[in-house]
Amino acid sequence: MTWGVLAQVGSAIPTSSWELIQSTDPVTKAVLALLAVLSVMSWTIVLAKWREFARVTTASRTFMQGFGFAQGMADVTTLARKGGASPFAQVLARAERFMSDTRPAMAATTERSARFSASQVEALRLVLDSQAEAERDQLSRYVPWLATIGSASPLIGLFGTVLGIIQSFVGIATSGSGSVSSVAPGVAAALTATAAALAVAIPAVFAYNIFATRLNRIEGELEGFGSELIALLVREERI
Repeated sequence: MTWGVLAQVGSAIPTSSWELIQSTDPVTKAVLALLAVLSVMSWTIVLAKWREFARVTTASRTFMQGFGFAQGMADVTTLARKGGASPFAQVLARAERFMSDTRPAMAATTERSARFSASQVEALRLVLDSQAEAERDQLSRYVPWLATIGSASPLIGLFGTVLGIIQSFVGIATSGSGSVSSVAPGVAAALTATAAALAVAIPAVFAYNIFATRLNRIEGELEGFGSELIALLVREERI
């Protein structure tokens, strides 16, 4: 009789992670499933943005290296066409559209060509700053989701942990004793929810910080490029 009871208790104790998950209550299963969905979302965003940042970084580095050797706007325009799509090429294109759509306030004379006024040059700078922010916003798409996942996952895991502890107390109340066999399943479920939450949150937070740093650096480089572009236009006496 004693051996039969021990065999039943031993068979009820989960021996693997999958059996442990199956032994939890439906609410805990739902918490773990939600964490799994968040993990898939997080890694999808990380991999997609990593590829995008790698492509943009390569194109931008090539463009800026060529820009350092450019003799004038014609060289810069040719470089942008050959280099493909990049945030710097978009800022250059925005500057060219502004110049083609804006009539110089200072008419041409026999001594100089038509020039932009100080207010028009300031407007050009504001336009370039706005384009730089637009490029940053474009690159930052879905990145805030990593911060949301990184901050929400521990709370969701904590909810699963509390449910596991409750399950342990229910096991104690059902068995009438605080034996390991009655407490272990609930504690194991609680620790599983905690571990799953950390496994989701840690990569998401790391990736968000890395991408946020890259975005800030790219935005600063775009603003510096806008100033250099205006300086080049001044040297060519186009503004």
